[in-house]
Amino acid sequence: MIGKLKGTIDEIGDDHVLVDVHGVCYEVFCSSRVLSKIGSVGEAVVLFIETYVREDQFKLFGFLTALEREWFNLLQSVQGVGAKVALGVLSTLTPSELANAIALQDKVAVSRAPGVGPKVAVRIVTELKNKAPAFAGEMAANIGLKQEIGEGVASAPVADAVSALTNLGYSRDQAANAVAAALKNGGEGGDSAKLIRLGLKELAR
Repeated sequence: MIGKLKGTIDEIGDDHVLVDVHGVCYEVFCSSRVLSKIGSVGEAVVLFIETYVREDQFKLFGFLTALEREWFNLLQSVQGVGAKVALGVLSTLTPSELANAIALQDKVAVSRAPGVGPKVAVRIVTELKNKAPAFAGEMAANIGLKQEIGEGVASAPVADAVSALTNLGYSRDQAANAVAAALKNGGEGGDSAKLIRLGLKELAR
C-alpha cells in the first residue's frame, strides 16, 4: 500500500493532481483545499496517501497532513458519507474547524460542505462527538469546553458569556475560543460579566 508520495507536480485538475515520482505519474484525488495549497506544476510536493482498492477501481487520495487523512477515514465511518462527501467536508472545513463544529454540535457549519444534507450533518456531529477530541489537532485544548457548550451542560457563566459574545456578532466557535482563553487567563470561577470582558479582550487581539 502507498502511504506517502514525494515527487513533482505534473498536472493539476479539478479534483486531482498528477504527481511525477521518478518518471511514474500517480493520479491522486484531493480536496479543493489541498489543491489550492500544493503549489504549481513543476514544484515539489509531499502528500499523505490513502489507497482505495476495490474490485472495479484503484484510487489514491492525497492529504497535506496525516491528521487530515485520519479525518477522511473517520468521516466515512458515518452512514451516508463516502469518499466524495468526505473530501467535500475537508474542502470546506480544516480538521480543527471540523473538530470544533462537532464539539459545538454545529450542524450548519458541517452542512455547508457539498453533498452534506441536514440529515447527514446531524449524523456527523452526533456520531463523531466522542471522537473529536482525539482528532482536534491544535485546538484539542478547547474541545472539552466546547463539547460542554454544544451539549448544553456548560456552567451558567460560561454559557451566558458565549451567548453574549455570539449576540455581538462573533461566531459560536470564536466566542467559545475566547471564553476558553478567558478561563485560562484568570477568569475561572468568575461570573459571566467577567468572562465577557476577558473574552472581548481576547477577541480584540
